[in-house]
Amino acid sequence: MVLFSFFFVLFSNNIFAQDSIPAKEDLTEEAELKFQEFFFKALSEKSIGNYQKAIENLESCNQILTNDVSVYFEFSKNYLLLNNTLLAKEYIERSLAKDIHNLWMLKHFVKIYQKERNYKEAIKIQQQIVAIHPKERELLARLLMYDRQYKEASALLNVLEKENTLTSNLKKLKSSLEKRKEISEKKINPSDLSSLIHQFKTNKSYQILEQILKDSTNNDTALLKFCEEGIALFPAQPFVYLVKGKILNDQKNFQNALTTLKNGIDFVIVDEMEVDFYTEIAKAFKGLGNSKQEKKFKQKAKNLKN
Repeated sequence: MVLFSFFFVLFSNNIFAQDSIPAKEDLTEEAELKFQEFFFKALSEKSIGNYQKAIENLESCNQILTNDVSVYFEFSKNYLLLNNTLLAKEYIERSLAKDIHNLWMLKHFVKIYQKERNYKEAIKIQQQIVAIHPKERELLARLLMYDRQYKEASALLNVLEKENTLTSNLKKLKSSLEKRKEISEKKINPSDLSSLIHQFKTNKSYQILEQILKDSTNNDTALLKFCEEGIALFPAQPFVYLVKGKILNDQKNFQNALTTLKNGIDFVIVDEMEVDFYTEIAKAFKGLGNSKQEKKFKQKAKNLKN
C-alpha cells in the first residue's frame, strides 16, 4: 500500500499538474483509498483520450462522496472534451459555486464559451479573471476582437502598449486593427483595373492593392507579384496571404500555398475570412496527399460556419 501511494503521488504530480487529487478527511480510510483510486483512473483515462471512461470513474467518485468540487471540475473538463458544452457548463457552475474565485475553473469556463463561440459570455468571465489577475488581459483583448468589439479591443491594446506588456502576437493584432480602421475610414474612387494599377505605382496604398486583388481575375503571374509586394508592404494584412495561397493552390504549388496560408492566418480577426483560410489549407493538404490534415481543416471550416 505504501508503494502504491508513492507511485500514485509521483505519477499524478508529473502527469496531472493542473488536476487536483483531493484528500478527503471526512471519509473512512478505505473509502478515501477507493475515492482516490477512481479519481486517479479518471485522470489517467482522460490523459489518453478515453473521456467517457473517465466520466464513469468520476461517477464512482461521486457515489462515494457527493458534491465534491474536484469531481465536478473533472466532469466539466471531460464533457467539454466530448463537445457536450451543456453538461460542461452545468458542472463548472457547480464547481464555482463552491470556489468562486478559482482561476483554473474560471479559465475553463471561458474555454466552454469559446467553444460555443459565445464571446459575450466569455468576455464577462474573462473580465472577472482580469479583475483578480491583470496579467490575463491578452485573452480579453482577443475575445473582444472575436466579438467584433474593435474599439474596446483597441483601447485595451493601447493600455498594454503603454505598459510595455504587448506580446509579439498582440502587436501583430494591433497592427491589423489599425489597418482595418484605415480601410474603413478611406474609400477608393471607382476605377478600372488598369487605372488602379497605375495608381499603385505611385501610391502604395493597401486600399488600392486590395481593390486590385479583388478585381483581377485572369493573370495569376501578375497577381502573384502584387501579392508578394503586398506582403512585403503590409505584412499584417491577411487578405493578401489568402489570395496568394489560393493562386498557389490553383497552380498546384501546394507546399508554398500551405506555408503562405499558415503565415497569414495569425492576422485574421474575422470569422468569414478564417473559414476561407481553413478551406484553402485543406486544399493544400489534399494536394500534398495528407488526408488526415485535410479532414481536420475541413472540419474547422465547417465548425466556424455552424
